[in-house]
Amino acid sequence: MLQRLRLDHESAVLDFERANRTYFAAFISDRGDEFFEQFSDRHRAMLDEQEAGRGAYYVLVDETGAVVGRFNLYNIVGASADVGYRVAQRVAGRGVASSGVRDLCRIAGDDHGLRVLNAATSDANIASQHVLTKVGFVITGAAEVEGVSGRLYRLVLTPP
Repeated sequence: MLQRLRLDHESAVLDFERANRTYFAAFISDRGDEFFEQFSDRHRAMLDEQEAGRGAYYVLVDETGAVVGRFNLYNIVGASADVGYRVAQRVAGRGVASSGVRDLCRIAGDDHGLRVLNAATSDANIASQHVLTKVGFVITGAAEVEGVSGRLYRLVLTPP
């Protein structure tokens, strides 16, 4: 079950990002050393965005308390938001991303009143493309994702 990001998640999220840095860099641009050096400030900024209603950030935590996934709603404007997610290499390919994105979409509609979700993925990130289409997102066009060609996706949520 997804947990809303809290201040006390900071060290577990940082551990998750560090442990999976090389894995993530195979699909998206590496965040660079500065991301890790300034992580505490970034974590608090996300919590501030969440408090202000501009973002809603969630983590998936395993039975040991380790973060195994991040599922984010960001750029919330009106009834729409962008979706971003990543899962740990050790749980990849087991349906964790699909399940987490599906839960995030339900939360987006039920808890945040969102009706349109947007996502983008690079052409090389086949796994994310599969997750998005499996959950119900449809391709709406081309995109540039961190300097490489990609695709835009959209999901229109039905009101409860």
